[in-house]
Amino acid sequence: MITAVDVLDVRFPTSASLDGSDAMNPDPDYSAAYVVLHADDGFEGHGFTFTIGRGNDVCCAAIEALADHVIGRDVDDLGEFHRRLTHDSQIRWLGPEKGVMHLAAAALVNAAWDLAARRAGVPVWKYLSGLTPEQIVDCVDWRYLSDALTPGEALDLLRAAEPGKAARIAELERDGYPAYTTSPGWLGYSDEKVVRLAREAVADGYGQIKLKVGADLADDRRRLAAAREAVGPDVRIAVDANQRWDVDRAVEWAGALAEFDPWWIEEPTSPDDVLGHAAIRRRVAPIKVATGEHVHNRVMFKQLLQAGAVDVLQLDAARVAGVNENLAVLLLARRFDVPVCPHAGGVGLCELVCHLSMFDYASVSATMKDRVIEYVDHLHEHFVAPAVVENGRYRAPDAPGFSAEMKRESLHRHAFPNGPEWRQHHG
Repeated sequence: MITAVDVLDVRFPTSASLDGSDAMNPDPDYSAAYVVLHADDGFEGHGFTFTIGRGNDVCCAAIEALADHVIGRDVDDLGEFHRRLTHDSQIRWLGPEKGVMHLAAAALVNAAWDLAARRAGVPVWKYLSGLTPEQIVDCVDWRYLSDALTPGEALDLLRAAEPGKAARIAELERDGYPAYTTSPGWLGYSDEKVVRLAREAVADGYGQIKLKVGADLADDRRRLAAAREAVGPDVRIAVDANQRWDVDRAVEWAGALAEFDPWWIEEPTSPDDVLGHAAIRRRVAPIKVATGEHVHNRVMFKQLLQAGAVDVLQLDAARVAGVNENLAVLLLARRFDVPVCPHAGGVGLCELVCHLSMFDYASVSATMKDRVIEYVDHLHEHFVAPAVVENGRYRAPDAPGFSAEMKRESLHRHAFPNGPEWRQHHG
């Protein structure tokens, strides 16, 4: 039973080095609204939701507002745990199922899965892979989805993936999962740094990199030309506009970059604009359209898939309401046969999303074709069980839990606003 909930405002001053900078977010401070669930048997569950600085305190306050929904409860029924947090009628009025309250639910839900997997002594991806199709379906909130996927159809998809699951789990433990890196591509980096990091990425085994675009077309063409020359014709280069453009401008800009063979154009317009994404996709083909890191909930993902608006679906471990809602997203992607390439550009997101992709391969999609997990090479040193990428592939996590736990010293040093790191930064 959960006896207490700790909430911490943890921030890293990444704006000082422009790590994470893009056309819409030029000075991010990667942050986590961090939660610890304390259980009466001595186990803990760690989770968080991700922000880029200001407003992280608002997420923390939202988590505290939800704490009464979990204290005195347990995590033996994670479907019910999720629904308790997302079905509260008064809280739903603030969303519904979007915004700060949904981010807060994500932190608590992810912490609950961490707690359950720790008790079972396995990483979350293996905990999920050990569930029956019926148990997985019971974890999903099926409201508003039946016109695209019913629980019965989801059961059929999961049962169809059962053959060969043990072999796929063994493959993941042996070989890991393909990654791509955004580390060369932050918009605040010089051309020289972009080229150096792009070459290092290829040498490290990556078959795909990503560059931020959208602030200045001449700069984008120059940077993309330099990156293409650095990596050669066989390495995929994705580009990410971070919601910068209207529809027509997105089409024009993508056309101006087409000679450099971009693999996908990510978030070309507002993440809420389903029809805009569909129009862009039709007009920029064969360049692919990718989106998802700012999609609020499973209903919007359903609409993007129904409208034929995306070639690549980019779920986020902490944007929707945690693991449960991401199970719905994975099942929807399988139903529409769209590859999932999770977003991981933020503190701790690499640690979380690899669990979701590995479960997807083991139990849902049963394929890695055109699937890669984003990797950003910073801030991993703050985690007890950090993500590890070797030769361009995520190593399968083996520590019990969701890999969400930060080191106590990191939590102390980066507590906002009075932690030592912030006193020094402001001083």
